[in-house]
Amino acid sequence: MGNFCSISISCDQLLSGCLDFTFRKAFYISKLKENVDRLGIAVEELTDLHSDVKRRVEVSEQQQLKQLDQVRRWISRADVAISKSHELLGDGPQEIEKLCLGGYCSKNYMSSYRFAKKVDRGLRDVADLKANGVFEMVAEEIPAGSGVPRPSEPAVGLESTFNKVWTWLREEKQVGIVGLYGMGGVGKTTLLTQIHNESLKQPNDFDIVIWVVVSKDFKPNAAQESIRKKIGFSDDFWKNKSSDERAVDIFNALSQKRFVMLLDDIWERVDLNKLGVPVPDMNNGSKVVFTTRSERICGQMEAHKIVKVDCLEPEDAWDLFQKKVGDQTLCFHPGIPELARAVARECGGLPLALITIGRAMACKKTPQEWRHAIEVLNQSASKFSGMGDEVFPLLKFSYDNLPDQEIKTCFLYCSLFPEDFLINKTELIDYWIGEGFFDECADRERVENWGYYVIGSLLNACLLEDDDDCVRMHDVIRDMALWIASDIERDEQNFFVQTGAQLSKAPEIGKWEGVRRVSLMANHIEHLSETPSCSNLRTLFLGRNLLSTISIGFFQSMPNLTVLDLSNNRSLLQLPRDVCKLVSLQYLNLSRTGIKELPTELKALVKLRYLNLEFTDSLYLPPHGVISCFPMMYILRMYRCGSSEQEAEDCILSRDESLVDELQCLKELNVLTVTIRSAAALERLSSFQRMQSSTRALYLELFHDSKLVNFSSLANMKNLDTLHICHCRSLEEMQIDWERELQKMQAPNNLAHVATTERPFRSLSTVYVRGCLSLRNLNWLILAQNLTFLSVLNCPKMVEVASVEKLPEVPEVVENLNPFAKLKAVTLQCLPRLKSFYLNAQPLPLLEHVQVIDCPFLEKWPASQN
Repeated sequence: MGNFCSISISCDQLLSGCLDFTFRKAFYISKLKENVDRLGIAVEELTDLHSDVKRRVEVSEQQQLKQLDQVRRWISRADVAISKSHELLGDGPQEIEKLCLGGYCSKNYMSSYRFAKKVDRGLRDVADLKANGVFEMVAEEIPAGSGVPRPSEPAVGLESTFNKVWTWLREEKQVGIVGLYGMGGVGKTTLLTQIHNESLKQPNDFDIVIWVVVSKDFKPNAAQESIRKKIGFSDDFWKNKSSDERAVDIFNALSQKRFVMLLDDIWERVDLNKLGVPVPDMNNGSKVVFTTRSERICGQMEAHKIVKVDCLEPEDAWDLFQKKVGDQTLCFHPGIPELARAVARECGGLPLALITIGRAMACKKTPQEWRHAIEVLNQSASKFSGMGDEVFPLLKFSYDNLPDQEIKTCFLYCSLFPEDFLINKTELIDYWIGEGFFDECADRERVENWGYYVIGSLLNACLLEDDDDCVRMHDVIRDMALWIASDIERDEQNFFVQTGAQLSKAPEIGKWEGVRRVSLMANHIEHLSETPSCSNLRTLFLGRNLLSTISIGFFQSMPNLTVLDLSNNRSLLQLPRDVCKLVSLQYLNLSRTGIKELPTELKALVKLRYLNLEFTDSLYLPPHGVISCFPMMYILRMYRCGSSEQEAEDCILSRDESLVDELQCLKELNVLTVTIRSAAALERLSSFQRMQSSTRALYLELFHDSKLVNFSSLANMKNLDTLHICHCRSLEEMQIDWERELQKMQAPNNLAHVATTERPFRSLSTVYVRGCLSLRNLNWLILAQNLTFLSVLNCPKMVEVASVEKLPEVPEVVENLNPFAKLKAVTLQCLPRLKSFYLNAQPLPLLEHVQVIDCPFLEKWPASQN
């Protein structure tokens, strides 16, 4: 039998369903005319509402506000609904005419039903749009876009710096403010532009990227205007508001957004609060990056990270220079590339100079033109195309921004030294003292503080470069300084500088006339035979030449000469007698010369404040009474002065005690470095209070027949920095009054509580011991808590450098002693019996360099903690 399905529906159910369907259709048809009228009214109301919303949006957009997404969608839906409703209303009369039986039936029943249903649906859509079309706000203060990339030179050699800064911006929440500082023309703006352009790329972490050029004549209103344009405030919205009101608007607009603000070329602190810029922090995630020429500004801006933008490395500099010159020129002649590298080196890695000079040389296709360029850059860089009218004026802004004229003068002074010359900071301050740049009555500590303040100001302004105890001047900065001193401010400064030019004779005396400062350092000049007339000359640098003779009459027409530097002329054996004509001289440097005697005529130099006789190995004893004739002497340097190879009767300081008596006559003396060759002279030197405070360096040698020397007197020399003990063959022990010195260091709980001024050897940092054949130890060094460098050579009987076990019992102090804790470098050489450096010594935390040679029995040697 086949399968079959049986469906059973009752007649009543079927009839009921048909009637419901018919009645629903009839209902739609019966309401058709009414609904068409209602739809017409509703569409008019929706159209009005739609117009109101669009008008509000238009007003908001005129204020550069961004339309809300929900408003945009509503307007789009309303447009469609109104359009469809108008179509229905257009067809309405025709459909109504089809109705009959009082509107409950139609001549075309299905057509009228479908139309009535569309009208009903349209009516409901319009009602829904009307209900949802009431908006509290239709737009918000959001920037229309982050911006467009800024044009820029290629960022050659800045990749590592960019990556470092970019990592801080993207990944380190605690870094909100970043400072980029460096000398003018080094590429700070190029780097900032690269950061700006990278911040615009999608996807990024910032809602808005704002660029503000600050510049030297900073105006807060102008900065607010730049920010306003980026945010999108309209002119009408903005123009009548005060600076404070604008700051409030900016703050409200940026507070809800994550922004990065790039401030280019800051010369003074920019108060972000006054501008209305929310200070970046971990909560808002915003960032501020700025460029400046001053490290000081980075501190004032409270930067969380600071980066110095340095000049380019040689290969990066060459790469940039090649791009500016072009391959066509570089390949035009086989001799050009080598000359081009020499020209590029003259730029010192400064991008601005590389670009300017590279462009100027792009059309020079002969070796002769390139050699001429090198000559011009060496002799007078300001005359090279683009340097005097483009590069130097831009760099001069840093000079102009220095705090006062005194610091500007000190800066220009540094250009007297040769290119790439390392200028010792202490010696530089001594020059300035000799010039009278500082109060003549101040003590050395105040003078040093002032000198380091000036040097710090120049370092912060990126006009000098730091190198431990020295500073140097970038080649292009030096050229700029000479341009200022020789051209721009010629009437006030008037420098004549030819250093490192391989001159074999002095320039023609006509070139000296009228100048205030002359520097001929680092040449090959052997003789000074002419008689220049230099009534305005104040400074004369002749150091590092091959001078052997200075003719009589050379100094006779220099009545205002204040500073004379003849140092590092080993062949110079004597001074002319007419040196006494230098009645205004305050600074005389004869260090490292071959001078054998000082003329008696030096007594006439009563204004002399600085005399340097250091490393004058051939110098005999000065004539009696010469040293004491300098009532204004402030700095006297005689370290390693005189030869220990000469007979005692002829050698300088063979009558040490009489010399010490002369030193005592120098009432203004603040700095003394001196060579002492007898225990009696050392004891007499230490007995004078002024000598105890003014002595900075001691060179102790010979000490014939002295087995014991009392070092307690040296412990009280509060400014003694360097001590050199050599060739004291009989010396066996350096005596210290241990109980007295340790008692002075005693404190209730900790050695750190002892006042620094009470500690023995409180300033001693450098000690050399050499050729002391009988010396067994250097126990007294335990008291030198600030020792950083120690060298012990050729002491064949030395068994140990120091041992705390041999100290007297002063438990409170001994337990807290930490000898050699600040030691950075130690040399031990030719010590055949040495067994230990310091018994039970802990690893030295700061030790960087250890040299041990020919110490076969050394077991406990100094070791770094690292």
